[in-house]
Amino acid sequence: MNAPRREGGKLPRRRLDGVLLLDKPLGLSSNQALQAARRLYNAEKAGHTGTLDPLATGLLPLCFGEATKFSGELLNADKRYVATVQLGITTDTADAEGAVLERRPVDVVRSDVEAALAAFVGEIEQMPPMYSALKRDGKPLYEYARAGIEVERAARRISIHELHLLDGGDDLAAGRFVFEVRCSKGTYVRTLAADIGDRLGCGAHLAALCRTGIGVLDVAEAHSLAALEALTAEARDALLLPPDALLTGLVEVRLDGADAARLRHGQAVRWSGDEGTRLRVYDAEHGLIGVCRQVADGWLQPLRLVAGV
Repeated sequence: MNAPRREGGKLPRRRLDGVLLLDKPLGLSSNQALQAARRLYNAEKAGHTGTLDPLATGLLPLCFGEATKFSGELLNADKRYVATVQLGITTDTADAEGAVLERRPVDVVRSDVEAALAAFVGEIEQMPPMYSALKRDGKPLYEYARAGIEVERAARRISIHELHLLDGGDDLAAGRFVFEVRCSKGTYVRTLAADIGDRLGCGAHLAALCRTGIGVLDVAEAHSLAALEALTAEARDALLLPPDALLTGLVEVRLDGADAARLRHGQAVRWSGDEGTRLRVYDAEHGLIGVCRQVADGWLQPLRLVAGV
């Protein structure tokens, strides 16, 4: 058997299908982390499931091959974070990267922090920060912010499902505390940190952030770039999850041979369910077919289908 031909001294990219749970390091953008992992796997096609700021660490699911078709599935999932808050200092970005706007004395105790956190649990209105990728007239807000322009934004309704103090002892004496939050999509944790500081009367910014979970996915199952580099190619491949690891939030459907074949060819098939429901669909042998939507009159309409996974 002939060895793979090299192009320009490099091995050709591999067709690879699966999901890698990466523990993103501090300082790398999500795209830089993605490209580093892609080089390690020599993958032909790769994408991520939503960005993490360079100053944030933690869970960043990466998709290879057919799994990239489902990269948007986690955008609506709840997220979990562990955040470190620095009291007494506000910045223009609400995090440690920004310029200091104000310094104020800090005189709070643990019970003050716990009461402030409790006030943010539930459905709340949150104003998106100027330093964000949200767009106004086709331009990201951060471009206006860098030019010293503040534009009008509408507050957005978000849900804080859980919010509690993790550390309030010696760190609080130094003006810092750590909280854990489970929240809905669209939540800006740095804005949450700044708003908590305002409620405490001393101001605050986000000093550090780690994303610990997305839906059912947990950072405890993630792998660092350094650990991946130390493995053989075979051992790295064994860490990949199947593409449907991104679909656990959808109801599962199994089809028989004839309907499975029709669906694989992009044809709608008969199925009884609630109109508008999105489903993950498999054949009788539990081979993934793709994601479908239940439409009117008892039809299952294909949305994104895999090719030979």
